[in-house]
Amino acid sequence: MFGLQYFGFSALWSPLFFIFIAAVAALYLAVVGPYRHRFANAEPVSGNKKMSFLLGLLLIYIAQGSPVDLLGHLMFSAHMISMSLAFLIAPPLILRGLPHWLVQPFIQRMQSSKLRTLLHPIVTLLAFNMLFSLYHMPAIHDYIMTSYLSHTAYYIILYVTAFMMWWPIMGAVTANRQLSEVKKMGYVFAMGALLTPACALIIFAGVPVYGIYSDPQAWAQALGYCVPGSSAASFLEQFGGPDFFALMPAIHDQQLGGVIMKLVQEFAYGAILFGIFRKWYSRENRKDNESVDELDFSASSGGLNRA
Repeated sequence: MFGLQYFGFSALWSPLFFIFIAAVAALYLAVVGPYRHRFANAEPVSGNKKMSFLLGLLLIYIAQGSPVDLLGHLMFSAHMISMSLAFLIAPPLILRGLPHWLVQPFIQRMQSSKLRTLLHPIVTLLAFNMLFSLYHMPAIHDYIMTSYLSHTAYYIILYVTAFMMWWPIMGAVTANRQLSEVKKMGYVFAMGALLTPACALIIFAGVPVYGIYSDPQAWAQALGYCVPGSSAASFLEQFGGPDFFALMPAIHDQQLGGVIMKLVQEFAYGAILFGIFRKWYSRENRKDNESVDELDFSASSGGLNRA
């Protein structure tokens, strides 16, 4: 399927990355489980939060360690699926699973240092979206995808800024939350607005803009570094170029990738907005009910006093 039969187990499933993800999952379960008592004010972590954290890790592995990652070097649409899972869906799930007693000491140290600026909502909002848009400029994207060190470094930075972006609305430290529910909703709308131009440029481009999905030499170089024990020359000799794996013309694949990114963004941001709005509505409704009860009590007390 999709030509994956031509690649070996290591290229398809990234065993070392799987071991890393499994180790992080085991460490998390140990910390929030039997070793929880070693942390000050540690409270039990609910099963839902544990599942959220583990699901986020699973999505990162699917995006960066499963055949989806390899397909991302063959098809731009698969690349955008990988990016969507890794940066738009996984981070909020992982942050939701982190208990406040685990991250509180780290955040307090950041707040008391020069690094506190990194958690300011404007900084967190702009950092990821600017870097993500910059990454998808054709020349920069093609260079990063054909350079192992640049690719690794840039993805680490994207992960850091993605978690920074989600922190103001998903962070577990209640004392550090700077945004009200209304401001959080505005923050999420801004996230979507900042990402829209990059998606629009990809969707409405009239020609293929990424060489690694249309130029045989660039494609072979990008694929050569991500497949263990292979080289660009061997891929050119065996397959000839990206057309060997193409399910559709490069321009249509590119447009599909932009549409996928935009749809996943709308789904993820919409789900977050719904959760924030529901929490805000419930709180306001509760306040109204409490105000009515106080008025009724005052009226009843006044009537008793007059009697």
